[in-house]
Order: sequence, then C-alpha cells, then structure tokens
Amino acid sequence: MLIHVLKSKIHRARVTAGDVDYEGSLGIARDLMDKAGLLPYERILCGNMANGERFETYAIAAERGSGQIILNGATALLGKPGDRLTIMSFAEVDAAEAKSWKPQVIVLGDGNTIIR
Repeated sequence: MLIHVLKSKIHRARVTAGDVDYEGSLGIARDLMDKAGLLPYERILCGNMANGERFETYAIAAERGSGQIILNGATALLGKPGDRLTIMSFAEVDAAEAKSWKPQVIVLGDGNTIIR
C-alpha cells in the first residue's frame, strides 16, 4: 500500500510579485527550492495565510538568492505582494517507509530568508 505524505514545505514565504499574464505556476527562488527539496515543475499545493485561498500549481525556479515568490497566471488573482504562503509538495511512499518519514521543511523570515 502507498501512503501520501508531506515531502517538502516552505512555511511563511512572502509573495514578492504577481504576473497574471504569465502562463501559470509559482516562481520560487531556486536556493529555497533546493533547501526544501522541491524540483522544477513539481506539483505543489499553496495556502495563502492572508486570505485563506488554497491553490494547486507547479513550481518554477526564480533567480537563486533573490528571495522571489511570484504568483503567475491565474494564481496572481489569489494573493498580492506581502501575503504569506505555505507551499507544500507530497509523495507516495510505501506504508513501511511512511512510519519513519520526515519531510524537508524550511521556515522563512524577513526577505524570505531561511530562519529554520
């Protein structure tokens, strides 16, 4: 049996920009993606802490070290710069592996710098 588990989480990411005319996705600074174990084009679920919106999209790499979190396409209508997001990805693992599973989680502070 396969169990769905949290694979990666970026908590308290602050939206830096939005572009409704972009084709879609969420731009995330590449160093933050690497630290959380997110891959380019990986499916993600986002929760906006400012307005309660939840949306599903995919991650694309923004400039490494830029701190960018960019709402693109339709997701740009679900938040605004300054909003805090929780960004999550999930994996399917065998039930035995799920018992000791540990996700990669980072918590961001000012300027989208990693504080934990």
